[in-house]
Amino acid sequence: MDPVTIVAVDIGGTKIACGLVTLGGDAPQVSAVEKVPTCAMEGGAHVLARVIDQVKAAVARAEGPVAGVGISSAGVVNPRTGDITFANELMPGWGGTALGAEVTAATGLACRVLNDVHAHALGEARWGGGRDAQSCLVAAVGTGIGGAFVERGQIMLGAHDEAGHIGHVCCPAAAGVPCSCGATGHLEPIAAGPGIIREYVRLGGDESLPDGTPVDGAEIDRRAAAGDACAKAAEARAGRALGEVLGSMCNMLDPSCVILSGSVAQCGPDWRDAMEEAFKEQAMPPVATTPIVGGELGGDAPLIGAAENFVKSGYADF
Repeated sequence: MDPVTIVAVDIGGTKIACGLVTLGGDAPQVSAVEKVPTCAMEGGAHVLARVIDQVKAAVARAEGPVAGVGISSAGVVNPRTGDITFANELMPGWGGTALGAEVTAATGLACRVLNDVHAHALGEARWGGGRDAQSCLVAAVGTGIGGAFVERGQIMLGAHDEAGHIGHVCCPAAAGVPCSCGATGHLEPIAAGPGIIREYVRLGGDESLPDGTPVDGAEIDRRAAAGDACAKAAEARAGRALGEVLGSMCNMLDPSCVILSGSVAQCGPDWRDAMEEAFKEQAMPPVATTPIVGGELGGDAPLIGAAENFVKSGYADF
């Protein structure tokens, strides 16, 4: 089958990545990726203009024809229309953007849009850690926590196109802890990166380095590896909370595997051992042996997923 090249865009709260993804061979080929700041605080219209500029620049970089544009975007996405139906305060004015239609109007190229975590999950399920699995539960754990369930190449979207919000599932360890969504008791504020930092400082860890730089998750992980008791406890708390939720989700969804990606998923044994132990405590016997594997595509996952979604939508046939 002939390869097809798609302009792929990943729109996040801090950066926009745009490149070319070629599908049709044994593995996707990602090339000519450029990144620019999102400048989200300047408003949705400004972000849209930056996206369109990046798409046009990627088309110019392509050595041959492109079939269209696949976009992975932060916010709640209506994948049928390409509209951003909701975005939080990290991207003011982004909600309500007719992203797909605006990109098509500006470039003349067909466009399909998917939520960024859904796109990430589709890329990993089709070409990464889940490529040999019939179904997979994907959890992306970094500054926030997102998730998605993919079965036989189809993403579970839900009635409001936001299925998979694992970070906003009730978690016993988070009882009474406020969440950015306005609720309390959710997983994200204690198991994502900022939650680990807050717990580390609460336990008595230094909140800054000797030069005054605020401590970050990577430094806490280094300190945990060196035996820092506060760092070890903070990572174990976060790992345990995530493991409890993943075990519960597997009881409900019964995936072939769980794929973990994101910066927090790179934490050391204090985090991982606590996560795996809590998972086994919560998972029912039939799903207790569900493999938990790492993502394989890194930052290319949402670009590949966005391109895959474009092809699956029927705009390109290969």
